[in-house]
Amino acid sequence: MMRACRLKKCGAVVWGLVIGWSAVLIGQQPVARWKLAGDAQDAAGNGQHLQVHAVDWTVKGPQGQSGGAAGFNGRDSLLTAPSPQQFNPGQGAFSVSAWVHTEAVLDDVLGDVISKFDPRRRTGFELSIKNNVGVTNTSSNYRHVHFGIDNGRVDSSWTDHGRPGNNMYVFSLLVHKGQLYAGTCEPGAKEAGHVYLFDGKAGWKDLGTPDRCNAVSTLCSFGGEIYAGTTKYRLAGSSLPESPNLAKGGRVFKYMGGKKWKNLGKLGDAESLYGSVVYKNKLYFSALYSPGLFRYDGGTKWTNCGTFEGKRVESLAVYNGAIYATGFDEAGVYRYDGDGWEHLGIVGKNTQTYGFAVYRGDLHVSSWPTGSVFRMDESGEKTKWEFVGRLGMEKESMPLAVYNGMMYSGTLPLGEVFRFDGGKKWTSLGRIDTTPNVRYRRAWSMAVYRGRLFAGVLPSGRVKSIEAGKSVTSDVELPSGWVHLAAVRGTDRLKLYIEGKKVAESTRFKASQFDLANRVPLAVGRGQHDHFNGSMSDVRFYRRALSDADVKQISRK
Repeated sequence: MMRACRLKKCGAVVWGLVIGWSAVLIGQQPVARWKLAGDAQDAAGNGQHLQVHAVDWTVKGPQGQSGGAAGFNGRDSLLTAPSPQQFNPGQGAFSVSAWVHTEAVLDDVLGDVISKFDPRRRTGFELSIKNNVGVTNTSSNYRHVHFGIDNGRVDSSWTDHGRPGNNMYVFSLLVHKGQLYAGTCEPGAKEAGHVYLFDGKAGWKDLGTPDRCNAVSTLCSFGGEIYAGTTKYRLAGSSLPESPNLAKGGRVFKYMGGKKWKNLGKLGDAESLYGSVVYKNKLYFSALYSPGLFRYDGGTKWTNCGTFEGKRVESLAVYNGAIYATGFDEAGVYRYDGDGWEHLGIVGKNTQTYGFAVYRGDLHVSSWPTGSVFRMDESGEKTKWEFVGRLGMEKESMPLAVYNGMMYSGTLPLGEVFRFDGGKKWTSLGRIDTTPNVRYRRAWSMAVYRGRLFAGVLPSGRVKSIEAGKSVTSDVELPSGWVHLAAVRGTDRLKLYIEGKKVAESTRFKASQFDLANRVPLAVGRGQHDHFNGSMSDVRFYRRALSDADVKQISRK
């Protein structure tokens, strides 16, 4: 009896150990794993097979094998999980992992990798590759990876990051190689437009004056370098005294380090430049007070690509295979495909259009003088512009930027920032310029940097930021080709990994403040920015926080 009892106890112990180790192993395994090698079946064995729409199963995988990955066209490709509740992490830890492939030559934004976000409640998470285009006249974020969570939380006030130099107009903000840059208007007789580097608590570092004119109006990241367009800005357009500096701009400069800038030539007869974009691996700039879209052909050579019927254009954006431009002479939007121009109609009861954003797969544009935003609709035979709301009682909506699942815009004359909350609803996040005794205040430039939304203003010339939810960003361009991404929500912070290396970590937060449960299906290849443009392989979802070693191991497979 004694021996039998001992055997029973021994067996129970062994069985308990087996069960315990099984539980550990189950906990270590992903809730779902989609290899995306010819199908969207769940290889984790939990039956979480994805529903498929417009996905190409013939593309090559990370090892070069045909049919080894899912191809997403950037237009309507999508994979969705049938059971939203299975991917609700609530207040708990979770991780996502994916191999992604993007092309070096682009004619579209890159879009979202994986998302489960409810914009009505601002609840959930997303992993995305952001291109913020036409903000207002700069592509402030280009190929930047973003991972964010939210539960309807936002900073109670804006953080003031000071005034770069003696400027009164932060014309442009650019994130490049992990740093934030500002192009300014400094209108004094012996002053000129500068470029500044944000140095955190130390303030702003002066990188010099590329030109003799009063403004650096647009900045662009291209081929790993910074390019700046210069302008003789007419301050009367902002109801301010004209600048005594009469020097004309209209030139493009390449940053050479220190305070050195290389002159790449004057763009036709333009005295002022406005927008800049990269399209099909070519650099383009637009003129401000005269017609012209100019393509850079190397050295000091520029080709004028014209405009629609000689009309003046402003901001530039790249979306769904073409360059889009806003209108200075009318509230038009124009499309250029590399060969010719197309007029896409007049936007509302406006006289000018300003900035662009690609939000939830659609192109949006801001306007004057109704202070409204419109969404492009090409579902019918003729392009339509759907009204999606006015920003308070403001006269002008200017920059549009996508940040942590939502779209934001800045305004004139009060210099406010608004968040788009769906339908036609915009919520004010407060005035960020409070200069007294002026007619116009502009919240003009925006960029997403270090997990925060930054904005620059006129006429105080200050830069401010705010955090919505909690997020981390890789502020370096994601390289083309196959790259491994991993995003981790731990108990008190977020972490972002690229190629197995941790590239960003959030500030601490309380887990109880971020319950991410919602009824929105988990989506692979679509989110709050755009449909994904590229290929994916081996997408995983874990209900635990992957360690540094875990991520490194997965990235090597």
